[in-house]
Amino acid sequence: MDRLFSVSGTDNTDNDSEYAGSVMVGMSGGVDSSVAALLLREQGFKVMGVTLKLFSDEDISEIEQFAKKDSKTCCALSDVMDARYVAYRLGFEHVVFNFRDCFREKVMKQFAESYISGKTPNPCIECNRHVKFDKMLRRAMELDYDYIATGHYAVREFDGESGRYLLKRPKDRSKDQTYVLYVLTQEQLAHTLFPLGTLEKSEVREIAARAGLVNSDKPDSQDICFVPDGDYARFIRDFSGIEPEPGRFVDMDGNTVGTHRGIICYTIGQRKHLGLSTMGRPVYVVDKDISANTVTIGDNSDLFSDSLIAQDVNLIPFDTLEKPMRITAKTRYSQKDQPAVLSSLGGGRYSVVFDEPQRAITPGQAVVFYDGDIVVGGGTII
Repeated sequence: MDRLFSVSGTDNTDNDSEYAGSVMVGMSGGVDSSVAALLLREQGFKVMGVTLKLFSDEDISEIEQFAKKDSKTCCALSDVMDARYVAYRLGFEHVVFNFRDCFREKVMKQFAESYISGKTPNPCIECNRHVKFDKMLRRAMELDYDYIATGHYAVREFDGESGRYLLKRPKDRSKDQTYVLYVLTQEQLAHTLFPLGTLEKSEVREIAARAGLVNSDKPDSQDICFVPDGDYARFIRDFSGIEPEPGRFVDMDGNTVGTHRGIICYTIGQRKHLGLSTMGRPVYVVDKDISANTVTIGDNSDLFSDSLIAQDVNLIPFDTLEKPMRITAKTRYSQKDQPAVLSSLGGGRYSVVFDEPQRAITPGQAVVFYDGDIVVGGGTII
């Protein structure tokens, strides 16, 4: 058992609330997860607050050392204290689970290896896939809890007609986090609650302020938690021990136009910090070739493509796609989803053909499919 420590609050549920079941709430120390726990307690659930320890103390010290001055990352030491304070104030137990080994293997290692292979991964999706909605859920089941819950902005709904759980976009579209939740399975959705799905962010902060929570005005977490300064190359060097090998910048015709610092230093669509001012015009990273150790640069117009292929696809409203389907899709968290057609290619691969060309479709990133507010699923771009 990898429980690090436990603290107990006072009475767990309001006396006048009908018992609704038991729920383990993932608490990052931020306002969203704190209000999620508060709302579930008010709804009559037996609540346990859980903060996940994802780094060693040495890791945390190094991460905070490299954090940008004005950045706010999750998993800092102060976050555990904030989560514990909220649990005490609201009157439920708070524990810390050590999931460091899982996080290091499934998220940090995968991130480094993916970058080294020329892809651009999304570690938040892998954390949800392997840690929050897998390892934490399995721990909750072991402790006889009915559900887990998080402060994600999403809606989980049961469809009586199909007999399946659906994942839907939240009321506050500006906080929509369904892009990083497409990996959820039917089993996980059956045991997961998203209390904030019907609220605006402003309402969440108001609820926290009325409850006197210490984190009511705490800034949202930003950046990748283990790379708070955004220097992916530094993290990969430190984590893997691999030094990036310089190579050739080539243009769209294959002509050498400069020397790059190592493929891990670049991502598709990048314009800044290329060191190619002598080109006389803005240029962008269009492609990366690991075998040749080349980075192809071109104009902005060279970044557009109208199709992609995805693998490792998870479908939510149904198990298989029987025929091509009109959807909307997006290939980045902050992108507005765009009209497209989704088709199965067999062998676990799917094609997405957009009505209009899209900019900087990047291998390793996720593509997520929507049917109106319903998340159809998603996969990894290859």
